[in-house]
Amino acid sequence: MATREERHTPRYHFVAPEGPCSPFDPNGALYWRGRYHLFYIFQDPSLPHRGHCWGHASSTDLVHWRFHPPALKPGPDVAEEGIFSGCALVTREGVPALVYYGINAGICIAFAEDDDLVGWRRHPANPVIAEPKRGDPAFDVYRVFDPHAWFDGDIYHMILGGLVKPHNVRDTAYLFTSTDLEHWDYQRPFYSPNPNWTDTNEDCACPDFFKLGSRHVLMCISHPRGTRYYLGRYHAGTFIPDSHHRLTYPGGASFAPESLLDGMGRRVFWAWAIAQRRPGTDQFASMTLPSVLTATDSGGLMIEPAREVELLRRNARATAALTLDDDERLFPALAGDCLELRLAIQPRGARRAGLSVRAAPNRIEETRIVYDATARTLSIDTSRSSRDPAVFRSFPMATRAEKRDHPVQTAPCPLDEGGMLRLTVFLDASIIEVYANDRCKLTGRIYPTLAGSRQTRLSAEGGLAAFSPVQAWDMAPLVYSTDESPADEAIPNSDGLESSCSDSSS
Repeated sequence: MATREERHTPRYHFVAPEGPCSPFDPNGALYWRGRYHLFYIFQDPSLPHRGHCWGHASSTDLVHWRFHPPALKPGPDVAEEGIFSGCALVTREGVPALVYYGINAGICIAFAEDDDLVGWRRHPANPVIAEPKRGDPAFDVYRVFDPHAWFDGDIYHMILGGLVKPHNVRDTAYLFTSTDLEHWDYQRPFYSPNPNWTDTNEDCACPDFFKLGSRHVLMCISHPRGTRYYLGRYHAGTFIPDSHHRLTYPGGASFAPESLLDGMGRRVFWAWAIAQRRPGTDQFASMTLPSVLTATDSGGLMIEPAREVELLRRNARATAALTLDDDERLFPALAGDCLELRLAIQPRGARRAGLSVRAAPNRIEETRIVYDATARTLSIDTSRSSRDPAVFRSFPMATRAEKRDHPVQTAPCPLDEGGMLRLTVFLDASIIEVYANDRCKLTGRIYPTLAGSRQTRLSAEGGLAAFSPVQAWDMAPLVYSTDESPADEAIPNSDGLESSCSDSSS
């Protein structure tokens, strides 16, 4: 019988083997020699200063994951007290390198010693960009923090995320260049913030800069508001944003994105799906599903789940199409807590339409996914998702400002040209991810306490709404192995389930 905590542990989302982690930023994502490599921050309690390290896992198909020994750990013989956010790049000589912020040191670099990216050799000159201390001439000029680096022509470029100096308000990044990865010259702010897009207290953290189609993308977070990205133009070391877009809205759980370019030319990214319970609650650290960003002809971005997720589908089923008029309907065949659901909704006069998932028979617990046809918004309403008093959907997300519980996450979401809302919904124990019309993605955490909170309903309010057949699949768990175990030997989930994610035990 699974414990309540085990029932909240995601099965087909990547979960840290080290247990509870905070932060749990994905870092150093790199496709190398046919494998996806994902590094992530975890904490080793045996080390001082909270023991921030980089874990390492790799996969050939985004489904079977092999855990490797930690790639980077602090110690008495290194400059940094801990390993924080960073990136991966391939050097001029064709060697993978990790670039990261070393706590209380500055920007540090390590080089791969093998093609499995298991052994890493630190640069002897670390930190290659020292963190300015108060009184240093550079202290009020630039911030040495989360790095993102790339090689362009004969020059290495690096941006360091932060706030605009010297006043430490509004977001920007700072550009450095180098010819040898050791000697770095500060150039200028990488872009100028737009007060119409971001708040005064938002920073640029966990930056990830890349070209996509004819545009350039700067994906990042702000600590108060989570995952976001700029679309714009890049010329001669300066990024000119043309638009700003969010992937986290108040009440959301997406944080610290990191992407890679894979062997098929896809831009694949993950984010940390932050816990949404009060600090001190034992909980498992998890990533979002891998998602693919694609440039569109209109100049925007399309966001979809990686196709490899379909390898986990089991027990396919579907409902009939139907129309509801200010009504709702329960579908027992769509019950579950570890599902993929696909459907399309056409509001035909309904003010609101959508579905409830993880609902108890008496509706005392349920999570609602609601489209508001008047406001043209999509919401995940977790007001009644759980009876657990520890649930707290923090907003702002990670600042010292007074935090509030924000149970309803709402994003702008226009219908497609045919007046349809196309939804893909992933339920995985305590994670809910909703993709809408290939343009909008919402991530949340839910913690139902009742074993019967597994039902799915469709509903329309204030008029007619047409629903396509709803396709549903149970989802199998990811397969984990270690360097010491055969690649196809699964590490059992905490409840011992190997082929099914669902658990209806009390």
